[in-house]
Amino acid sequence: MSVAAAIIALNEEANLARLLPRLEGADEIVVVDSGSADATVALARRHGCRVAVRPFDNFAQQRNHAIDLARSDWILSIDADERPGPRLVSEIRAAVARADAAAFRVPIRSRIFRRALRRCGTQDDRPIRLFRRGAARWNGQVHEVLQVAGRVGRLRAWLDHDTLPDLRAFLVKMDRYTTLEAHARVRAGRGPRVLDRWLAPPREIFRRLVWKRGALDGPAGWAFCLLSGVSEWVLAEKHHRLWTAAGAGSEGL
Repeated sequence: MSVAAAIIALNEEANLARLLPRLEGADEIVVVDSGSADATVALARRHGCRVAVRPFDNFAQQRNHAIDLARSDWILSIDADERPGPRLVSEIRAAVARADAAAFRVPIRSRIFRRALRRCGTQDDRPIRLFRRGAARWNGQVHEVLQVAGRVGRLRAWLDHDTLPDLRAFLVKMDRYTTLEAHARVRAGRGPRVLDRWLAPPREIFRRLVWKRGALDGPAGWAFCLLSGVSEWVLAEKHHRLWTAAGAGSEGL
């Protein structure tokens, strides 16, 4: 059974340089770029990837375009800042040979602020990433979800996720994702609630710091939990401003 790695990218030259050598065992690599200003596209082509440049509309459509370009029997959807280890590569080959499920969840172990975090909610990261071509499609504009027709299994080996190396990276990602989410809420006709700005941030901090035991991850975990609360406040503010600017009325405010 052949396996394709499907990647969506925007200015991921540095991350791809570390990821692509780990994917040499894949039968094909598909990269969908949304208009990088760095050497992402050139680097991917030098590594023999099938590359398409597609203007960004939402994450699900970008990922689905990568699926459509793949020709292999199975697809591993992987982000540019993730790394498969040898154990995962071997387990993927065994899983697709068995073919006893339509898709498989893959655990993710994250490094945030250059520290390995094992709590803060990151311990729950087991997304569906490996699936039979034709059995799954991505849905959702920001926090996209893979919908699968068939049984979903689970792999034991994990992807290493080296993300958010510093505060600047967190703020850049926060700005992009909160903007996309706020626009998605307004397009869906979902009005803001007056308490969003005051309840959502402490609720998110409590969820990550206490309920998900982020306090045990040390200073890096504390910072990530607190900044996740800030992200909720920024989202609520953007949602409120966009809703007001759209003239959607004051319902729910």
